[in-house]
Formats: sequence, structure tokens, C-alpha cells
Amino acid sequence: MDTDARKAADRLLEVYRTGEPIDPLTPEHPDASIELAYRIQQLQVEEWTLGGDVVKGHKVGLASRAIQRQMGVNQPDFGHLTASMFHLEHQPIAAERFLQPRIEPEVAFVLGRPLTGPGVTVAEAVRAVDFVLPALEIVDSRIRDWNIGIFDTIADNASSGGVILGSRPVALNDVDLRLAGCTLHIGGELVATGAGGAVLGSPLNALVWLANTVGPMGVTLEPGHVVLPGSMTRAFPVRPGDSIVAQISGLGSVTAVLDTKEEQ
Repeated sequence: MDTDARKAADRLLEVYRTGEPIDPLTPEHPDASIELAYRIQQLQVEEWTLGGDVVKGHKVGLASRAIQRQMGVNQPDFGHLTASMFHLEHQPIAAERFLQPRIEPEVAFVLGRPLTGPGVTVAEAVRAVDFVLPALEIVDSRIRDWNIGIFDTIADNASSGGVILGSRPVALNDVDLRLAGCTLHIGGELVATGAGGAVLGSPLNALVWLANTVGPMGVTLEPGHVVLPGSMTRAFPVRPGDSIVAQISGLGSVTAVLDTKEEQ
């Protein structure tokens, strides 16, 4: 398995260097397991950390029915968030970092205690959360034209790209995440509305799913780490020059600005 995983990981790592997307991995691995896809992901994370990057959290992808329908899949997945993926709100983000970016509004959990599965309950997840923030996730794909299945997106670090966190922490008991409504504006235009209940019934369910999924792999969700539980709406393409604002009731707003790409 490791030979196949290494070859696929190297192909994806090369995309970060060249900026040229590749064809889907699935045709080369038609009977491959989800385990192999996560191994491909992990090999890339190991390369990044060897290069000095640091894991700062995890994301749950494909958590809402809207995103699952959009991507043609029927189950969630997870990816790693590293320090280089985090950007400050209102500050220009270099558009050339991304190949075919899309934006997703989310609630971000910031953990105050470790969370280790399997067997994590909602009650334990609640105790582990220090505070929540409004967030925007820039999803991106190293696979050409977003032509992905579940194997491709898992191998590609769950299509992770970037994270923008809001600046106002809110205690978990001060907001009902299931009922929290969301609006998403791009360039001043309202493009979508959603609610926390779209994320596996509650974003907390996604946190529980993540802890219980990564636990058997030997991974603990660490204090201080950020967990993105999944998008409250479907994902929308964004371009250089776009300003994106997500407003989440009870949490406030978060703004991302994609810088205009400079001609070299």
C-alpha cells in the first residue's frame, strides 16, 4: 500500500509546486480503500511538517447534504489544518496561493481540552470546547476541474485551502449552533443562507464524528487546535478581488479578502 500511497502523494505535492492540477486519482485506484486515501493524505502532512509547517487543527468536509449533493458523495471526510493555511480577516490573501478556490461559511471550534476517540459523546465534546468563532474556509482542489470522488478529496487533504477566523470568541453555551442562521455575501451580493443544523444536524455532531474517526488512527484533538465542522451552505467559487462576508447569528461576522493577482 505504501508504494501506491507514496506515488499518489508525490503527484499531489507536485501540484503545490507547479500550480498545475492533475487528473483524478480514482481511475488509477478503482478498488482502493478509504484507508489508502487517508494514508496518501498523511504522507503529505508529514512532508509539510518536515518542511517546518505545524498542524493546528482539523476540518470535517462533506458534512452537509448541500455539499454532499454538490460533490456527488454520501459521507463526511476530514483533513488537516496547518499553520500556513490560517489568514487574518480583513487582510488581503494572496490569490495565487489557490488553484480553483471556493468559499464555505462555518463555525470554528477552538478546543480547551484534549478530545480522544473512540467513544466520545456530545457531552464530552461540549466540555472540550473552549469557545467558538465565525469562520470562512477556502476549499481548493489539486484535482482538475473539481472532478473528484470521495477517494480523491480525502487523498487531497479533504480539499483544504485556507482558513479565516473571526475575532470575537463566544462561549458555547451562549449560542444554539443548531439554530444559528448564516448569510454569505460575495462582493456585496447575498449568495446563500444556511443554518448550523445543516451540518450533520448540529456542528457538535461533526466534532464528535471527527474525534471518534481520528482516535483509532492514534490522533488526539489537541487543546488550542481549531476544528472546522463543515459548511452551512454549499461552496461558492471566488476570484481575485472578491470580498467575502459570513454573518452567523450569535457569533457575528468574519470577512475574507482575496487580493488581486499580480502579473509577473
